[in-house]
Amino acid sequence: TAQFCTVLYSILKMTDLESMTWRRFPLKLVEGVPIMEPIADNWEMIANFQARPDDLLIATYPKAGTTWMQEIVDLICHDGNAGKARRAPTHVRIPFLEICSPPPVPSGVEVINKIASPRVIKTHLPFQLVPKSFWEHNCKVIYVARNAKDNLVSYYHFDRMNLTQPEPGTWEEYIGKFTQGNVGWGSWYDHVRGYWEERDKRRMLYAFYEDMKEDPKREILKVMKFLEKELSDDVVDKIIHHTSFQVMKDNPMANYSSFPETIFKQSISSFMRKGDVGDWKTHFTVAQSEAFDEDYRRKMAGTSLRFRILFFAV
Repeated sequence: TAQFCTVLYSILKMTDLESMTWRRFPLKLVEGVPIMEPIADNWEMIANFQARPDDLLIATYPKAGTTWMQEIVDLICHDGNAGKARRAPTHVRIPFLEICSPPPVPSGVEVINKIASPRVIKTHLPFQLVPKSFWEHNCKVIYVARNAKDNLVSYYHFDRMNLTQPEPGTWEEYIGKFTQGNVGWGSWYDHVRGYWEERDKRRMLYAFYEDMKEDPKREILKVMKFLEKELSDDVVDKIIHHTSFQVMKDNPMANYSSFPETIFKQSISSFMRKGDVGDWKTHFTVAQSEAFDEDYRRKMAGTSLRFRILFFAV
């Protein structure tokens, strides 16, 4: 797998991504969920993906701590060896299942099919759209959830700089899109609830971004236990260091600086922007927050799923 990552990374570096034609792809519905057009147009290939019993799926709503968890898992799987975790960028080491780009860039499915087991795979798909083979093989899944307001803020800035996703519009407009589920990968509410309601029926670790920020060691130990790995305290401390926000932000193998400005225009907003909990308070007005809260309570009624750092009163 390490050799394959090196080869794939070399191929991608030789591909002139900057000269390729990129645009803000529209969203198309897949079973009622808005998905980026290239993914929707290749949906049959994705839906029919064949998982293997020892696959590990890292699932998140976009901008909920995906890259952070990917780095944690990769370091755990490589016994804390930071050199091995720098063998290629995150998106090469842990491929994105449903991603589809214009040729000659290979799709996520094409890449994953060439990787030797055990494989670690990333997805943003809501539970109901995950290829059925993952559940048929009882694959392990790590899900990371982030509170709605911080998730919204992070996704807004990401959509500003990601020139392949729909134009986000103004901040006020984006709040409306997010609450209505009219963004890539659909409703945050359906996404976090969908996995939460299935967590006890599957081999799933349901993690919270806020818990990871509060006590990284505690949460990394949970991931280690879930992956059935035993590492020394010294190695765990190294993993904590290498997956800290600033270290990852300065790491070209984790900060997506390998993507050209024609795709990720990081002069607009960094891929790794702040990583804070509660940053939503610097974006929402009181009126926007109160309207959001009312809608939130209605959409999240009837679930035991709870998030911290969500309301101004907290």
